[in-house]
Amino acid sequence: MLDTPLAPLSLRDPVHGFIRADALEAALINSRPLQRLRFIHQLGFSFLVFPGAEHSRFSHVLGAMHLAGRIYDTLSAKSEGLLPRGPQSRERRLVCAAALLHDVGHAPFSHSAEGLFEDGIDHEEMTRRLLALPEIAAIFERHGDGLAPEDVVRLLAQGGGATEHLLSGIISGELDVDKMDYLLRDSLFCGVRYGSYDLERLLDTVLPIEDPATGIWGTGVDEGGVHALEALVMARYYMFTQVYFNATSKALELHLNEWLQETGRRWAAEPEAFLRQDDVSVWADLRRSDSPHARALAERDHFPVAFETREHLSREDKERFETLLPDLAARFGPGNLLLSNSAKDPHRMHSSRVLVRRFDGSLEPMEEASHFIRHLTRIDRYRVYTPPSLRNPVAAALRELWGSA
Repeated sequence: MLDTPLAPLSLRDPVHGFIRADALEAALINSRPLQRLRFIHQLGFSFLVFPGAEHSRFSHVLGAMHLAGRIYDTLSAKSEGLLPRGPQSRERRLVCAAALLHDVGHAPFSHSAEGLFEDGIDHEEMTRRLLALPEIAAIFERHGDGLAPEDVVRLLAQGGGATEHLLSGIISGELDVDKMDYLLRDSLFCGVRYGSYDLERLLDTVLPIEDPATGIWGTGVDEGGVHALEALVMARYYMFTQVYFNATSKALELHLNEWLQETGRRWAAEPEAFLRQDDVSVWADLRRSDSPHARALAERDHFPVAFETREHLSREDKERFETLLPDLAARFGPGNLLLSNSAKDPHRMHSSRVLVRRFDGSLEPMEEASHFIRHLTRIDRYRVYTPPSLRNPVAAALRELWGSA
């Protein structure tokens, strides 16, 4: 490590303009775990569908760090002493570092095959292991001014007291910077408008609120920000239906998972080995592989959709559809049916509720304050993909079974 102090960084971002990084953030940005994120596509294989979607996890965490500072400043100004004010406050520096580091454990192609780590770990555990590297410890020791990697790990795990619980919600919560950044960023790079919402109005109306039912502090909104929050929910809802659950992207993810399974490959559980795995290394192996699934990816010659259900299945219809699949797989042979289930409650942003402070000072859950959000329903859709030669027979069989079941 250099003996001379690192100068603060000023980075140009297409979403937020200039992003400033202090000495700690600059050193973390230059670390191997962060630099690896330059080679992890933010949206997995979506770049093969949306030509502009070449953006990386690296740019996303920079945006999340930037927004963490902005939302902290807004909350601290309204917190009546709960959160110290000022750019050098320990709490602000901690939440910005956590936002910067929250995604370092993502596997190649992001969420495309995140369930295939060695030893059954997940990307959150890998994040903890990377934060335990001597390289990261040395950065905090030199530039942390009392902050340590363990503080970030605790915050990401939503530990600590009332103050840290509020801070952790900025990273992963009801109104977190992860969602705020990826919606705008993904929308921009995919060339769509679904992810747009009024960020400035939302940031202007957020405030810390203690939930009277639980005594837990979280991020809520003034009544004047309800429509801005509705716009964010709407943006998330449509980004899932139109981009994140895109039929072709899902097909490519299925082929990746099939290739990983048939070759016995897993994402490394050991941090040093994991740091050598990224989209570039995996893509090189895919291009050398003779597997039909590897070829489907490398040549973008994926299985087509043979059948898809409606976008919003009831629980009964979901169970009914699933009963058809075993016999269908036996009829058409192993490996000839790939199944995706795109399921999400994008209008439910987190396990905790978002509270709205009305003009008279009373508190109301967002679901009650917003008629719009109250009437949104869960996305739950199945798609069946097959080799081209089986597309019509499978489609005919499913139309018959699904129509008569």
